[in-house]
Order: sequence, then C-alpha cells, then structure tokens
Amino acid sequence: MPGDTGFVTVAVQNTGSSTLPLGGARLYEDGVVPISEPYPSVGALGAGLNRTFTFAVRADAPNGTYYPRFSLDLRENGTLTHPVPVRVDGTPLEASIARRPETFSESRTATVAVWVANPRSNAASGVQVIPQGSGFTVTPESAFIGTLKPDASGTVAFNLTPAAETNVTFQVVWRNGINTHTADLVLPVAFGEDKKRADPVITNVEVVMEGDLCRATGDVMNAGLEPARSVVISPGAPATPTDPFRVYVVGTLDPDDISAFEVTFRAGAGVEEIPLVIEYRDDDGNPYSVERPISLENRTAEEAAGAGLPAPAVAAVALVVIAAGLAALWYVRRRR
Repeated sequence: MPGDTGFVTVAVQNTGSSTLPLGGARLYEDGVVPISEPYPSVGALGAGLNRTFTFAVRADAPNGTYYPRFSLDLRENGTLTHPVPVRVDGTPLEASIARRPETFSESRTATVAVWVANPRSNAASGVQVIPQGSGFTVTPESAFIGTLKPDASGTVAFNLTPAAETNVTFQVVWRNGINTHTADLVLPVAFGEDKKRADPVITNVEVVMEGDLCRATGDVMNAGLEPARSVVISPGAPATPTDPFRVYVVGTLDPDDISAFEVTFRAGAGVEEIPLVIEYRDDDGNPYSVERPISLENRTAEEAAGAGLPAPAVAAVALVVIAAGLAALWYVRRRR
C-alpha cells in the first residue's frame, strides 16, 4: 500500500559448470525506494548453487505497478540485471453494519454485528474490530477475526448498551505484511420508539367500593411483539395501595397473552381517576414502567347477602324483619 514498507527478494542461480565470481548487488528505484544498504561484495557462486538477495523498500508512489531494477555485478562477465514487478495497491478493507436494531433505547442492550471483507489481492492478517466512543457500554471490548484471504469476509457481534444518544466508531485494525492499517465505521445511535417492545394494555376494569376501600379488577394484555417479564401492577398516586392486594404479580406475558389482576387501594373524596402502574422487564433484564389511567367515577358499592345493600343497611333491614316477625307472632297468640 502507499507508504508501506516491504521486502523485495531476488534469487540468483548459477546454471553453469564453473564457479562464478560476483561483485556487488543493488536495487534501483522505480516507484518503491530501497531503504536498506546494497550488497557491497558478494563473493563467488558455485556451479549449480543459488543465492538470494533481500532489499527493504518503501512504496512512495500512488497505485500502480512499478519495476525496480535488480543489478548484480558479474565482474569479468558483465552485469546481470532484472526488473522486479512491484504492485502498489491502496485498497483498504471494507466494513459495514450487518445487523442492528430498528431503533435504540436508553439503557437497553442491543446486538450490533459488524461485517468485514477483504477486497485486496493479498491476505490481511491480524484483523480485529474495536468499538470506540463514549456514552455507551459494550461487550466484548474488541473482537478478533484473524486472517482474511482475498475476497474473504468475517462477521463479529457486540452487545451495545447506550446511555445517551451518541456515535459508536467501530475501528477495523489489520496488518498488510508488517504494516498496520485501520478503517473506521461510524454507527449513529439515536433513540426512538421500539415497535417490537412489549405493550401492556388494561381492559375490562371494574372498581367496587368496600367501605372506604376500593377494589379494582380487570385484565392486562401484552399487545407488543416481545415478551413482558416479571409484570407487576400497583395503584399509583393519588391512590394509596392497601392490603390485601397492594401489588399484584402477573409474571410473564407473552405477545397476545392476557391475565386477570386485582388491586386494592384508598382514594380520597373527589378523586375521579388514578393510574395503574405496570412494571416489567425485557429479555435482557432492562426495567420498564408504564401508567394506564382508570376512572373512579362509576365505582359501585359492593352488594351484601344478595340484597344489594351496604352492610349497615343490611343490619337495619334484619332488625326490621325480626321486629315484624315478633309482631306477627304476638298477633297470632292474641287471636288464639
């Protein structure tokens, strides 16, 4: 790649039948600059033997193919020269988001998958992805892919929990030969309404008065597309939760599931509406709380003994019945 350091190695073989005396060897610049010293004196190369010459070079040219020239002094036999093709290619690795949630929510863990591909003609080694930035926590802190051969790809996943709207930079780090390179992939994290999240709905609510105690019964349904776990229902202010059902534990509500509930509370005079507080968690354990208002305007007194009257009224009616019975008995006895 432009700016990279590499090595050019040339192998020379003596195909003759006698020893060949050699002088110096060097590499002449063309696109790449030799940064190592030439060979001042090589010595002799025996018949049938070979010798390698290695030169450190730096690519100082733009993309293209260049031909630095290898030169070997053969002393009495002239000079051996050979062009060495060197290709300079600045194509980086490619990265993209392979999977992400439709929207992010504060403090809710979401899975983000990063796809890395190697469009180069040579292998990239030591490939890893490192999330960088602030306003979020992530696990793992980095993911290792390893070597990517030409036209190969790899995918790594992260569990991302944002605390605020931010940008997450996934830095792809890899080595081209002995050179380290990076590429950044920026993921904007913006909060929005999760269309798949659990959605508790209250229906069929009935509020009955038992003296100064209110008893609210009804059904709670999950109208969302994800389960609601550890569902708990309680009366909210200005109501005061009261035994026996200060809190009603529903448990897990899968999508389209429905469950009955019952809560008891006291509400002062003139209170016409209170909220029912529904608390639940998602599959990752993140807590949520929603309020669903219920009306107290049509609350009714509970019927007693099938007479449809409050307890004091029932007692008064009982006394009247007893008195009437005694009067009837006295009348029958008198007639007799």
